[in-house]
Parts: sequence; C-alpha cells; structure tokens
Amino acid sequence: MFQVKYIPVYFLMFTIVICMFRAFIGPRNADRLIAVNVISTKVTVLLAIISVLMGKRYYDDVVLVYALIGYLATVIISNYVDEKRER
Repeated sequence: MFQVKYIPVYFLMFTIVICMFRAFIGPRNADRLIAVNVISTKVTVLLAIISVLMGKRYYDDVVLVYALIGYLATVIISNYVDEKRER
C-alpha cells in the first residue's frame, strides 16, 4: 500500500536513476565525476531516511561508513582525472 512517508524515498530513487544516466552519458570526465559524487550523496541520504523510517539505529553506522567511502572515492577519482588531464 502506498504511504505518504515513502515519497522522499521514491523521489531520491528517481533522481539517482537520472544521475546514473548522466554518469554513463556525460560528455566529459568532470561530468561523470560530479554525477558519481551526487549519487553517493543521495544514497547516503536515502540510507539515513530508511534508517529513520524503519527505526533501526544501527543503520546510522552504515550511513557514516558509506559517506566516508563516497568522499574518498571522489577524492581518488578527481586526482586520477587531474593527472590524466595534465598528460
């Protein structure tokens, strides 16, 4: 059954799909990097919302770890793109 409290979850899932499209189609590497960063942020928020809706406090640790991994991935990929541009 459809419940109003799940509207943000559906909206975030829809925007993640749009960002995935940009990550695959993006004409430049910078566009792809930004799309992957946005996807990582949206998934972090989605996990946090699901944690609150389900009432499971132990998912908060998963959210923090995923946020750290997303940040590190963005830094590593941006360094790779920067080195590739310098060559």
